[in-house]
Amino acid sequence: MSSPEQRMADLLKTFGDPAACTAHLLCDRHPSDAVAFTVVGADLGGQDTTFGELREASARMASALMALGVGPGDRVATLMGKSTELVVATLAIWRIGAVQVPLFTAFAPPAIALRITGNGTKVVITDAGQRSKLAAGPDLPANPPWRIVTTGPTEAGDLSFAELLQGHPPLERPAALGGDGTIVELFTSGTSGPPKAVPIPLRAVAGFAMYQEFGLDHRPTDVFWNAADPGWAYGLYYAIIAPLALGLRSLLFNSLFSAEATWAVLSRYGVTNFTAGPTVYRKLRGTPAPEGVRLRCASAAGEPLPADVITWAERTLGIPVRDHYGSTELGMAIANAWHPALRDDLKPGSMGRPLPGWSVTVLREDTNSATAATGRPGRVSVDIAKSPLMWFEGYRDAPERTAEKFSPDGKWFYTGDTAARDEDGHLFFSGRSDDVILMAGYRIGPFEVESVLLEHEAVVEAAAVGVPHEEHGEVMEAFVVLRPGAEGGDTLATELQQLVKDRLAKHAYPRRVHFVAELPKTSSGKTQRFLLRPRKVSSRAR
Repeated sequence: MSSPEQRMADLLKTFGDPAACTAHLLCDRHPSDAVAFTVVGADLGGQDTTFGELREASARMASALMALGVGPGDRVATLMGKSTELVVATLAIWRIGAVQVPLFTAFAPPAIALRITGNGTKVVITDAGQRSKLAAGPDLPANPPWRIVTTGPTEAGDLSFAELLQGHPPLERPAALGGDGTIVELFTSGTSGPPKAVPIPLRAVAGFAMYQEFGLDHRPTDVFWNAADPGWAYGLYYAIIAPLALGLRSLLFNSLFSAEATWAVLSRYGVTNFTAGPTVYRKLRGTPAPEGVRLRCASAAGEPLPADVITWAERTLGIPVRDHYGSTELGMAIANAWHPALRDDLKPGSMGRPLPGWSVTVLREDTNSATAATGRPGRVSVDIAKSPLMWFEGYRDAPERTAEKFSPDGKWFYTGDTAARDEDGHLFFSGRSDDVILMAGYRIGPFEVESVLLEHEAVVEAAAVGVPHEEHGEVMEAFVVLRPGAEGGDTLATELQQLVKDRLAKHAYPRRVHFVAELPKTSSGKTQRFLLRPRKVSSRAR
């Protein structure tokens, strides 16, 4: 067995090669008869898809996309559920050297528009149930520059996913863009400004595979299930990309979440290795566990993991849930790892230690030249020169926002989180330094919510903050200043909540709306969100 360091060197060489081919490395090199994905439907019926089947179907779809004018570097968006078609579409995009733009299926039209306009998107592949979000309106043009491909029934002007597969021969030679070639453009939220586009190169897959293998300890004998949505980083990186890179089977549950359904899938399919957000475990805790659940590993990511969830898991599952930490710009960099070579005793509240390939420290708030004292919170920062798995270089077309993530001398990458470190190097999450809200594993940028609230004619100013919540970890609350003559109350609160659901995403609405006379500001006029969290004022909640 090779050491983690030897394995990392091999992965970096493979995925960083100037001649590397994404389709070959993530599909074609694996045994044709090996199962790549088991897609489970709402009825709990499952369908296996092999690497050979993925190769054939994605090669046909790649030919179809090329016939539509898609070439290397072009953007193709996917607004799709967790399905075989999603994997086929994604591999087809990579097979021609194009760039996948994942779209979360809970997004409303404005959030979708932000991600597919201005970046050269040529095709949007969508499920029929999501098609209405692409209709012409205030956010999307009547004559868009992209074609729409639909799985299922099509609308006028759309192309049929199934017919494209049947009507085109397989592409013989996949594109080889090398380790620096961009394979995904994924958006991440921040405090100020709209979401930022993160270009993800093929060489980043080395780090994704390292976490899959050593953080999660995903083995060939496992039935592995990552319950996170592939419209976000954790689901995309570790339910789709890393399993493909390692040639290992991954389970996809193509249905809405419920604790009962989750228990049923864990039991019926004999899942041995499971990872999800802490909110999933909190919901499972409130529902009786069925017979037949036999987990070997259970992991959590996306938000801090409460110690009581670990205690519950040990009692109910026979194993603890191990907390892991990362970001869209890094992948997973810190973990209470499962692999025997890295596993150590859990410390309640700790998100673990840096994984091989990552040098992470806690910097003092006032300097880049000194680390915070043991047990004192500071800025979680990555030492770039000492982190061979570091791949992020900047946001697309956003030099100023990129500069905010790096120290002036280029030595440090700032994660935007604060944490304390103990004498053994374990890190303990303290909070977000940029006010991003972590709700049920989703990152919600306050700016996005505030922008939607300001669309209402009664609103002059708005601020969104996260507050602790027993089930979701955090939920959003909004503080709103009204125009003269406007009246706050239940009706307006409901209107504002529905506006966010309609214009951003159903999960991102503020659970409570506070009507205030003014927002606390700095001398330069910047809203001080941290002063709003403990306030108790007139409010309406739904």
